[in-house]
Amino acid sequence: MTTPDAPWPVAVFSSKIHDYIDRLGTVWVEGELTQWNASSGTVYGKLKDLSADATVSIKLWSSTVAKLPEKFAQGDRVVALVKADWWVKGGTLTMNVITLKHVGIGDLLERLERLRSQLATEGLFAADRKKRLPFLPHCIGLVTGKDSDAEKDVLRNAQLRWPAVDFRVIHAAVQGDRCAPEVTAAIRRLDADPQVDVIIVARGGGDFQNLLGFSDERVVRAAATASTPIVSAIGHEADRPLLDEVADLRASTPTDAAKRVVPDVSEERDRVGQALARMSGRITTLLRHEFDRIAQLRSRPVLAGGDWIVDERANELTYALDRGTELLDRTLERAAAQTGELATRLRALSPQATLDRGYAIAQLPDGHVLRAADQAPEGTDLLLTLAHGAVRSRALGASGDVRTGK
Repeated sequence: MTTPDAPWPVAVFSSKIHDYIDRLGTVWVEGELTQWNASSGTVYGKLKDLSADATVSIKLWSSTVAKLPEKFAQGDRVVALVKADWWVKGGTLTMNVITLKHVGIGDLLERLERLRSQLATEGLFAADRKKRLPFLPHCIGLVTGKDSDAEKDVLRNAQLRWPAVDFRVIHAAVQGDRCAPEVTAAIRRLDADPQVDVIIVARGGGDFQNLLGFSDERVVRAAATASTPIVSAIGHEADRPLLDEVADLRASTPTDAAKRVVPDVSEERDRVGQALARMSGRITTLLRHEFDRIAQLRSRPVLAGGDWIVDERANELTYALDRGTELLDRTLERAAAQTGELATRLRALSPQATLDRGYAIAQLPDGHVLRAADQAPEGTDLLLTLAHGAVRSRALGASGDVRTGK
């Protein structure tokens, strides 16, 4: 126990810390090298956690470095056998690396394949969900490393093909621990911009481990949920990152991405010229064909002169008039004959013929025909109708004598 009156000397305190830490022994640690600086054979570096915000400093003595079977650099994913060492005299803690090796490619591939299978099961790689790129994007979003060759290739080739194209460039880390979060944020930011028509994620290739950030689940899901078409231009053929699978278009290189996203203005002008020439030729052929048809029609005898039409119609009209006159005469003759026949029959049946023979018709005052003498008592006024004219008379008696008068 220590008290204000009986404190430990610094050397004792430092020695006890050394003994306590020394009991920890060696530990295998996995992380990413964020620093790797050699000085006089000794390497000083930092090892960062792969998912959390935690970093430790490490040290490799020259003897350890000489025994390393591989070369290491900043950004490598490694497994280290570390032993904590407390320097009693200086009061500093050092993480001495006893041995160091890259994370097994087999392990990384196994993890990557598990994620690939999971995303494929969810349908993120399906061809029917991939969006078509616009024919002529007015504004292109570009996610790439700052001052990188990939950025220069995309900008130069796109502007050579279509000088009026506009770019929104967001620089992001394209390897290391900052790659996945920065690329994810850049994709979401460009996708939220209504003026951006298509997004290119470009990197100039690299080894398998340097490309792991583009297989990160965060990057893949950000690309899958984006409403703006995504073009992956990582530029690596052998080990395709998962971003290539979920992107709407995969380009082999940043230059290829620029050529496939932006049309060539000279080629489009040539196509327009060819289309105009084809349309002009087609219209000319059609007009020439119609002209020939009209000429053929006009050359026919039926259309050579129009007088025959008038003459033919005049003859038809004359024939129709003659035929009509003939039919009318016949109709009138038949009507006259029928009228004569009816008149003869009418005369035969008419009382006028009887009157002409000297008979008369006697009518009572009420208009009834007198048929018997007893129908006209003496003094009855009668009307006698003769063949020509009529006279009034008065009955004289039952004998039927009649006294006529005017």
